[in-house]
Amino acid sequence: MPSARISISALSKQAVFLGALLLLPWASRAQADLTLWYKKPASSWVEALPVGNGHIGGMVFGGIERELIQLNESTLYSGGPVKKNINPLAHTYLPQLRDALLKQEDYGRADALARQMQGLYTESYLPLGDVIITQDFKGAAPTSYRRELDIRQAIATTRFTVGGVTYTREVLASAPGQVLLVRLRASRRGALTLDIAARSLLHYQKTVGQEGNELVVTAKAPARVDPNYYNVKGRQPIEYTDTTGCNGMRFQYRVKAVAQGGQVRADTAGLHIRQATEVVLYVAAATSFNGFDKCPDKEGKDENALAHGAMAQATRYSYEALRRAHVADYQHFFNRVDFQLADSTGGRAPQALPTDERLQAYAKNAYDPGLETLYFQFGRYLLLASSRPGGPPANLQGLWNKELRAPWSANYTININTQMNYWPAEVTNLSELHEPLLRFIKNLSVTGAGTAREFYGARGWVAHHNSEIWATSNPVGDRGAGEPVWANWYMGGNWLSQHLWEHYAFTQDKQYLATRAYPIMKEAALFSLDWLVPDKDGYLVTAPSTTPENTFRDKNGQAQGVSVATTMDMAIIWDLFTNVIEASQVLGIDADFRAELLAKRQRLYPPHIGSKEQLQEWYKDFTETDPLHRHASHLFGLHPGRQLSAARTPDLFQAARRSLELRGDAGTGWSKAWKINWWARLQDGDHAYRLIRQLLTYVSGTGYGGSGGTYPNLFDAHPPFQIDGNFAGTAGMAEMLLQSHLGEINLLPALPKAWATGHIQGLKARGGFEVAIDWQSHQLRTATLTSLAGGRCVVRAPRPFSIQQVPGEAVRDAFGYVLAFESVKGRTYHLTTR
Repeated sequence: MPSARISISALSKQAVFLGALLLLPWASRAQADLTLWYKKPASSWVEALPVGNGHIGGMVFGGIERELIQLNESTLYSGGPVKKNINPLAHTYLPQLRDALLKQEDYGRADALARQMQGLYTESYLPLGDVIITQDFKGAAPTSYRRELDIRQAIATTRFTVGGVTYTREVLASAPGQVLLVRLRASRRGALTLDIAARSLLHYQKTVGQEGNELVVTAKAPARVDPNYYNVKGRQPIEYTDTTGCNGMRFQYRVKAVAQGGQVRADTAGLHIRQATEVVLYVAAATSFNGFDKCPDKEGKDENALAHGAMAQATRYSYEALRRAHVADYQHFFNRVDFQLADSTGGRAPQALPTDERLQAYAKNAYDPGLETLYFQFGRYLLLASSRPGGPPANLQGLWNKELRAPWSANYTININTQMNYWPAEVTNLSELHEPLLRFIKNLSVTGAGTAREFYGARGWVAHHNSEIWATSNPVGDRGAGEPVWANWYMGGNWLSQHLWEHYAFTQDKQYLATRAYPIMKEAALFSLDWLVPDKDGYLVTAPSTTPENTFRDKNGQAQGVSVATTMDMAIIWDLFTNVIEASQVLGIDADFRAELLAKRQRLYPPHIGSKEQLQEWYKDFTETDPLHRHASHLFGLHPGRQLSAARTPDLFQAARRSLELRGDAGTGWSKAWKINWWARLQDGDHAYRLIRQLLTYVSGTGYGGSGGTYPNLFDAHPPFQIDGNFAGTAGMAEMLLQSHLGEINLLPALPKAWATGHIQGLKARGGFEVAIDWQSHQLRTATLTSLAGGRCVVRAPRPFSIQQVPGEAVRDAFGYVLAFESVKGRTYHLTTR
């Protein structure tokens, strides 16, 4: 995790530096109202408000007599490093499986054989514990209640009045300080009398710190936690002891109270504060996690020393000093992007409504562009809170989880969901926050090399459907219990490799490309070269192959999932080969390998158009068992890939559109969010906007089943909660306003009618450009492009334009007006329209 060491001089220097940053042009406009607020405490977890610093997360309920802050620590998982030789005979089934597919077309037998090639399930992300604050108001009724989350400062506040005294509780998670802070204040001197308790769902014990004002919770994680969907009669789903391998990690969290006035006393029941005016709670946490390849029990870090050290460092500084450093650090990232949409109603401002009521009104078709920009920025807030350099990537729930057996283990689901988490990282100017995923891919390539060798006798590295902090790369399923249509999916490593290339595409960092990205991408390509086999027509195909998590009907009408050369497989491999080819050209290396990839890419089984004029999902034009399935993975080449476009592949581009029309708009939260991105790539802004409105369908705090939407706290409702819908929704809005995947900066490619007038500043484009765009009455007015790396710049816009300092004007082609020029590093170019 990032170091907990901070110094007041460093904080002061940082504050001065960041204050200067706020004077830059992109920060010159005041941000729109960016506050979530409510008139009552949260009654469920998806009504609580999230705070986080990438290390510690908290869900703040805003209770009056009983406040609950549910805690997480980003490395707290069950289990330990991936075990070896868990299915030593797996590779022996591959020839039989390919024979069943390519010669016999016996998909049922292929399914049975694929089950013989599975490993173990992943482990689970776990809750850290709870901090409970109790104040006895003797039944007096509170007034003037308000709880809020200000995402301009990343601070949650609860305020209410009882008996003429106003009580304020402020919660933040400081990245510079590496602690969670709670400040409680009363408007009357000596009015704070309260008790603070701590607990955990895991095995734990409590002690009192040496200074007498600190509660220490020391605990142990299980050695194994089965997924919430895997329940076997006679098998304990949670085990704390592993007699054959590694026992679970240790962890600790500490709560220290520092009061102004009054008294603080501690015992194992908690902290007891009497007659104080202000109390600051410092919460520090640590686990014994010591890397994906080390047993956290036998080879773990000293969690006691880490938590104690973090607490000792943080408590050297006042709350105000830590708060200032927190806000400066947070706004250094957050303030890079400003997104505003004009509200032309002239009526009652929607932000006057509490956020839950505002969301309900919006779901009933109220006009509220401010809610849309709030949702956009909330996605950026969540990424800042759950993914910081030095820590693990954001998981299926980001940073926040309250369950011992979280939905889908709150792990890394790498057939779409983990990738979605990082779609907004580059384009919304949070490139540094991509680092945890990029570093995790390196770990996964290490375990994935073992899986490629042991399971398939192949070179390179492979990863499948699920992973977690231990970088599990094998097909999951407890050696036969998983459904192959999702468990035996072989493209996880290839798809994740796209993120390695995308980070370069946006930053143009050649050193990173050469030393970190290219070697891993090349090894993924080596696996694909070994995985591909010729079909009867000489095309290179994947066999076995699945399209997550959809099935088709075979000639006997039976539902099947395992087949040959699904469109998603071939699109991902095309994308990987293309990225490796371009990377080797940029670096001027591996000419022979590049030539091999070029030749093999030509032989890949191509996309086909089916009988309904749709992009075919499978090798054959099979009948789908669920035509409205939430996954539409065969459209990978449209987004996030770049294989399909109106200019280069017009027939396939239209077939992709037809596929989306046939699939329909229904789906879970993350599915709707992916569809926003697809419709943006299809340059249909009104359809993309229709899905934004559907994504923001209100789902109550008790909602679990049914279609997707948004919970009262703006968490994405899969349902249940999955954070990927938030992240992909933010990315989709950016994709509507700026695209750069085809080697050009395309301004306002999918502007919807509903966004008649607006401004966005600080978006990033591939090639190393920062972009600001202004439009009015549905027309592009001005834009600025700052070249951060120099080099060729191609700009496309929907109407005639010119760029100062660039000779010539844009010329018209079939898809808009375009102008190309050589940019100078550090120079800003101003675009104006006629």
